[in-house]
Amino acid sequence: MSTKEAIHITDVAPRDGLQNQAIHVGTAGKLRLIELLVEAGLRSIEATSFVSPKAVPQMADAGDLVPQVQARFPSLRTSVLVPNLKGLERAHAAGAREVAVVLSATETMNRRNINMGLEQATEVSEQTIAAARALGLRTRAYVAVAFDCPFEGETPLDEVLRLSARMHAAMADEIVIADTIGSASPGQVKERFAALRDAVPIDRLAVHLHDTRGMGVANAWAALEAGVRRFDASVGGIGGCPFAPGAAG
Repeated sequence: MSTKEAIHITDVAPRDGLQNQAIHVGTAGKLRLIELLVEAGLRSIEATSFVSPKAVPQMADAGDLVPQVQARFPSLRTSVLVPNLKGLERAHAAGAREVAVVLSATETMNRRNINMGLEQATEVSEQTIAAARALGLRTRAYVAVAFDCPFEGETPLDEVLRLSARMHAAMADEIVIADTIGSASPGQVKERFAALRDAVPIDRLAVHLHDTRGMGVANAWAALEAGVRRFDASVGGIGGCPFAPGAAG
C-alpha cells in the first residue's frame, strides 16, 4: 500500500447518524453539523434520506435541507438516500445531484427495512439507479447486511457477490458493502473483499462499518489492506439502523 494513495471518506452522520436518535434535530441543527464537517475537511457527505416521514421522522425535512446544503456548500459532494423511484422523484425535485439506494442481502432484512422481498428490492434498486442516471445523477448502491443479518444469521458470500455484481451491471458509480449490525471480523472483511474485487472493480467498492463490537477500526484497516480506498464514516460514532436490532454507531 502506497502512503500517497488517496483515501475517500463520506461522512454519513447527518443521515445514518441522526436517523435513529430519540431527540429530534431540526434543519438548522443539521446544517450546523454539516458546516462543522466541511470545516473539518470533509468533501463528501450523505446529508439525508427521502424515506417516509412516518417511518423515519428525523428525515422529514429532507426536501428543505438539500437545497440549503447545496446553496451553502456548492463544492461539497452531497448524496441522499432514496428507497425507490418515488424517493428519487422527491430528491430530484429538491435538487439532489447524487443518490444512494439500499439493497439488503437477505429476504427478511429487505422486508423489515423497505417492505419488499429480495428479488423485488433488487429490481427496484436497478430501476432507481437507471432512472437516476437518466437524470444525470451520480449513484451509490448499498449492499446491506453483507456480513451478518440480525434475522437470518451469516449472510452467504455468494449472495453478496451476486447482488454486488447486479448493482455493478446496473452501472452504480459506487457499491458500498455494509456491515449493518457491526458483527464482522477483520478476517471476514479481507475474505469478502478478496472475492468481491473479482466481481466488481476495487475502485468502485466502498465499505460501511459499524462499531457494535468495538471492531470498526480494525475492520477498516482490514478493508484498507484488501485494497479498499472508499470509506463511510460517522462523526462521533453516532448511528444505527432503526430496522436492524442491535445495530450501533
